[in-house]
Formats: sequence, structure tokens, C-alpha cells
Amino acid sequence: MRQTAPEGRGPVRYGPPAPDTGLPVLPGLAGLLAAAAGRTDPEPPGGGPVLREAAAGYWWRRGLRTHSEDVVAAPGAPALLLALLAAHGGDLLLPRPCPAWWTPQARLLGRPAYHVPTPAECGGVPDPYALLETVRRIRAEGGTPRVLLLSVADDPTATVAPPEIVREACEAAVAEGLHVISDETWRDTLHHPEDAVFLSPAEMCPDDVTVLGDLGGALTPAAWPCAVARFPPNDPSRADRWTDRRSRALDVLTALGAVVAGPVAPAAAHALDEPEDVTVRARRAATVHGRLAAAAYRAVLAAGALARPPQAGRHLYADLGPLRAGLAARGVTDSLELESHLTARLGAPAVGGHRLGDELGALRVRFGTGMFLGATGEERAEVLAADDPLELPHVARRLAEFGGALEELR
Repeated sequence: MRQTAPEGRGPVRYGPPAPDTGLPVLPGLAGLLAAAAGRTDPEPPGGGPVLREAAAGYWWRRGLRTHSEDVVAAPGAPALLLALLAAHGGDLLLPRPCPAWWTPQARLLGRPAYHVPTPAECGGVPDPYALLETVRRIRAEGGTPRVLLLSVADDPTATVAPPEIVREACEAAVAEGLHVISDETWRDTLHHPEDAVFLSPAEMCPDDVTVLGDLGGALTPAAWPCAVARFPPNDPSRADRWTDRRSRALDVLTALGAVVAGPVAPAAAHALDEPEDVTVRARRAATVHGRLAAAAYRAVLAAGALARPPQAGRHLYADLGPLRAGLAARGVTDSLELESHLTARLGAPAVGGHRLGDELGALRVRFGTGMFLGATGEERAEVLAADDPLELPHVARRLAEFGGALEELR
């Protein structure tokens, strides 16, 4: 993974990518990509019928009524989010902290973006009372809040928002006339799906929620960019290109030339169909990263720092505020300096909270669990197959190094 250049900490091009699985590509998916390598034409804007039908089936299996005409596909979540925001217009509200790639899309469109605090229980979903107050303040200042962007299974906090908080936040947003975009990229990475209830906002407010998902979260390699969006089912007789948000998003994707690569489409559609090899791998990967995240969480607490217990994804968000004195002795006084210090110390990216919408002075950082998998493909495959990955020597060594780097800050 590309390291953050000291002279380029601010530019978007040095921003951190989403945590990757770090695991070998499934042979079945690789075979489909290779078989389509001779295809010279891309997918049409929004995706071809096979890809969109596969995405519709994916959401049907999760209890969301979806047809292919409700779906749009794009080469990655950033391009798709840009099209969604352009289709809705107005100001954007999002939780604090949030994924590093969200805010730049609003900036590219020249739209204001306002961060709203999250409740103590979780990240990804704004506190409903803080949301209402922020909407009131924006309007009092002449703004036009139109969109709330949230994630129930969250990057960066690795939490899963309880259903009651999701419901309260979505009902508050809809009551204020906001459209909700629910980024559900990480919904299939729950560490213990039997213990955490994932409730999609689209289940509660079906006419006011667009669902966004990047396949690189759980189903396909991040190197094969493909994302899909589910729009609220619309009566075709009432839709026209000026009022139908899906049509407006398609216009934006067409103008950008943001189309899914032809060879990627068959593999993406196969992954969305969720055959056994894909689902078994996704569940195993989530379990492995969950074990690694839990071990990293214990190391953070043992060092005297704070974190919410990780429930999803391949990351952990830690608050090193209690270690402020030890960090200050090393010249670290904000999250930018914390990012530089820990990245150099661990030899792996440690993303400062300032990139995620948090305050610069808060000593918060996102760690990716990929650093514990190993340096070679053989080591990573060994982790995937192990009964207990924490017992593998190279994993235990990296976890010990991680804990030691934190302990020395006490």
C-alpha cells in the first residue's frame, strides 16, 4: 500500500484507501476475469442487464424489493457517490468520523458538507438530536440540507449501529426532507453476524433511501473496481429525466465516462449471485479479520488507550488521548503527527482521524488488520486456512510488535 508522502499529507491523491482483504483472489473469479479478457467493449453507463439483475437479486435476498431498473453500477464507490450527490443537489450531512473518501466528492461538486456527532454506542450514524440541530443551524445560515450519508456497518469505527439508533436518525432525516444515502459496503463483513443485527435504512424508509455498496468490501478484490446502487423503486409512468434521480445519476456517470470495465462485469455479476465459493470465502475472511481486530482491540486497551469493540470490517478506530503525555514527549501533539509517527513505527499505514472528519487535535487513528496477515501470499493463505490465526508465529509476532508500539507510549 502506498505510504503517505510527508510533502503531500493534504492532497486527496495521498488519501488512504479502504482496508483491503489482503487475501488471495478466488480462482473462480480469476477464471471469469481471464475468460473475458478479450472483451473490448465496456459495460453501458449504469451497467448491463446481467450485472444489474445480479445486483437486484443480491438485495432481494436481503429483504429489499429490487428490480434491475432500480440499479446503477459504476467503476467504484467514489464515482457512484459523486453521481448520487450530483443527482440530489443541496448540502450534505455526514457523521463524524466518516470514510476519508466521502467528503472529497462533495468538495468536487462545490457543495458544503457538515459533520454531525455520533452517539456513544456507535459510529456511522449521526445522533438524531444533533442531526436536527445541525439541520436547523444550516437553514438559519441560508443553507439547503438535502442529503444524509451514513453507514450502519461503519468505516472507520468498525461498529454496527443498533436498529433503534438507525431508525431514530432516519426518521429525523426524512421528517426534515433529507434523502438518505446508506453506504452498505461493509454489511457482509460482520465478525459475528449472529450477535449484531444489521438493519438497512431502506427497510424502514423505502421511498427515501438509496443504498450504495462497493463490491470490494466483501465480494471482489479491490483491484477490480465495481460498485452498485439501489434506488427507491419508482413508478416508470411518473419518472422523467428531470425528476428521476436514477436518470440524473446516469447522466453524470455518462458524462464522466464512468463505466464498469467489460472483463470485470462477469466476475462482479458472479460474485453478486453469491455462489458457495464466494459466500464461504467472504464469511471466512470476516471471521479472520474479526479475530485480528479483537486482538488489536485488546492491545489498545492494555496500553491504556480507548476504542469501541470492533464488530465489522477490517479495521479498528482507537483514541490515544489517554497516552497524550507519552506522545507529546515524542513530539506528537495532533492526529497528523500521530499518523506519521505510527506509520513509521509500525511499517504499515495508520490513518489519522483528521482524514476521517475528526478534530485535528484529537489523537485518534484507524488501524487496518491487514498488517497482521503476513508479508507474502503464502503467509496470508496460511492465515485464511488456520483454525486459530492468532497462533501462527508471524501473526503473533506482528501483534506483539503492535502492542509494544502502543505500550512504549504509556
